[in-house]
Amino acid sequence: MLIKEYRIPMPMSVEEYRIAQLYMIQKKSREESCGEGSGVEILENKPYTDGPGGTGQYTHKVYHIGMHIPSWFRSILPKAALRVEEESWNAYPYTRTRYTCPFVEKFSIDIETYYKSDTGNQADVFNMSAAEKRQRTI
Repeated sequence: MLIKEYRIPMPMSVEEYRIAQLYMIQKKSREESCGEGSGVEILENKPYTDGPGGTGQYTHKVYHIGMHIPSWFRSILPKAALRVEEESWNAYPYTRTRYTCPFVEKFSIDIETYYKSDTGNQADVFNMSAAEKRQRTI
């Protein structure tokens, strides 16, 4: 397993970033939806109380990426290769997001994010084990 940690100082407060993030997700989803076989499909959007980060909002989305692939290549790919699924647990300031592609069953990308009011200098915001710390690249 590959573990990469990015520490990105933001030029705004954590709360300001939260508002901007929600706005941009909604805006980009709307812009990407331009007819059948494109855009973002929301399968689930519901609150949770006992999940990653405690209490938050769970979403399950499907990104239809066919319109972003050249037509000659798209014509030889199965439909399952033209969609990416996203599951997200948003308990801001903590979020966990998993991306999968039904065409490649064993492939997934898991992203854990903490939004902190600092300059990225906290040593271990994820409370990693010693083995995970050795695998981690900052």
